Amino acid sequence: MPFALYVLALAVFAQGTSEFMLSGLLPDLARDTGVPIGTAGTLTSAFAAGMVVGAPLMAVLARRWPRRRALLLFLGAFLAVHVAGALTSDFAVLLGTRVVAALANAGFLAVAVAAAVAMVRPDAKGRATATLLGGVTLACVAGVPAGALLGRLWGWRAAFWAVALLSAPALAAILTSVPDEPSAGTSVRPELRVLRRPDVLLVLAVGALVNGATFCAFTYLAPLVTEVAGFGDGWVPVLLAVFGLGSFAGVTASGRLADTRPRTVLAGGGLALVAGWAALAAFADVPALVVPLVFAQGALGFGVGSTLIARALYAASDAPTLAGAFATAALNVGAVVGPVLGGLAMDGDLGYRAPVWVSTALAASAVVLGVRLVTVRGGRADTSLLGRLTSGRGARAVSAARRGADPCSPCSASGSDACECASTCPD
Repeated sequence: MPFALYVLALAVFAQGTSEFMLSGLLPDLARDTGVPIGTAGTLTSAFAAGMVVGAPLMAVLARRWPRRRALLLFLGAFLAVHVAGALTSDFAVLLGTRVVAALANAGFLAVAVAAAVAMVRPDAKGRATATLLGGVTLACVAGVPAGALLGRLWGWRAAFWAVALLSAPALAAILTSVPDEPSAGTSVRPELRVLRRPDVLLVLAVGALVNGATFCAFTYLAPLVTEVAGFGDGWVPVLLAVFGLGSFAGVTASGRLADTRPRTVLAGGGLALVAGWAALAAFADVPALVVPLVFAQGALGFGVGSTLIARALYAASDAPTLAGAFATAALNVGAVVGPVLGGLAMDGDLGYRAPVWVSTALAASAVVLGVRLVTVRGGRADTSLLGRLTSGRGARAVSAARRGADPCSPCSASGSDACECASTCPD
């Protein structure tokens, strides 16, 4: 992978720390701002809502900017609003800073995804996506637990200052390492037509449900492990790190499989997600089971989620500017809905296990909806959405199907389509 891709992952590490760190700060932040924990959890939903709106909006806004300039502007704005968040004492103002930070994060990530896939071969989008998202998982491993520790030692504001400081070296590295290449600058309308196709919308919807399940449980992990499992407050950063280690393992593994064996990741991982969330909810009072389950759910949630992003990029390969943005937006739709549903369930006197049961329901819904990805139309496996979305060379199969042709018909074409035909057509 190109060095510049790891520089982008460094910036994503800072942003991922910000996005996830509230899970370890919610009790302290809620007490300090005088709001219930469920209300404090809306800070996570507000950030995700900003990501939903900002991902496509910022991608369109920045589509004609040189990529390095866009990345610097978005990351600079992200740094500035974290300074503002660290200085405020008003919950409403803090909520506003989270929305603005999310808009900047969304713009950065949309441009970064487009830049990342442009740096690699057409059949390596899964690896490029996994490398970029590795910054998020490393944030879960190191950044989020460190933020929780800073919050315990010096208050939740210290974590906001830390994110601002993390962003500064990322700015410098982007300035010196990322090529100042122009973006695609393509028209928006043709890309929007691509993104309205049923196969693309379906994989985005499944991604939203999977991420909703992940964020619902993760946002309220701190009260679950302290109030139900009986761990002390000092264990919260440790268990957040365990979740982060699992997410890093999941993204690393899926990065190797997303381009070649996505069926295994999506089908097996989806079913395991449902079983894992149900087990965590049922056995949350058994500390010996909580630790491995937290690790497993981190691995499964992020492994399946990153594979779905790769599948969306393959399915919408004719929308290079907006495909990554819409994939980001879809995942953050889940990140909005998940914590809101979990907070309502918990504040409605359903107990601290309630968010995990909500995660179980969301993951089960993803599996039910995902069955349509494996539906065989007219008895022919090669016309199914599964064949077009989860083949080892999914982008090229989708391209053939989109032209309304038999996948074997363009064998006279040159390049990757010819390779696809050679591997799928009968002799």
